[in-house]
Amino acid sequence: MKRFLASAAAVLLVATATTLTADVDLKDIQCVVAKKAADASKSADYKDGKVFFCCNGCAGKFAKDTEKYAVKANHQLVATKQYVQKKCPFSGGKLNESTAIKLAGTKVAFCCNNCKGKAEGAEDDEAKLKLIYNDKAFKKGFELAKKE
Repeated sequence: MKRFLASAAAVLLVATATTLTADVDLKDIQCVVAKKAADASKSADYKDGKVFFCCNGCAGKFAKDTEKYAVKANHQLVATKQYVQKKCPFSGGKLNESTAIKLAGTKVAFCCNNCKGKAEGAEDDEAKLKLIYNDKAFKKGFELAKKE
């Protein structure tokens, strides 16, 4: 019964998500849950934006435990240009463009070389993503993009 309710909730979540995807380019964007291409018809509302999945099964997994997928979801919001960086994700300070790095298809800048070094010192791209796109860092450094 729990599985049925969770599946029904996931399908409902995807089915009722409004389609604002015309403004979102999903080229090279992966599902938040699986390492597959994201599908514009499989989305869920998240932090005043939308995250995209490859299938309803992944949407259901995300709906059950958004915290588990927060780093990938936050990164996807930036990769799809729904959120933009405004401050350093570590200090919340003013960005210095000379510190910018590329990370998993997104450009990230920092306030200083010390913060840049913290990111570059992470073991691999996955560790860097966890540092920069965890909820605390995301809240400090990124904002919802303004609609034109």
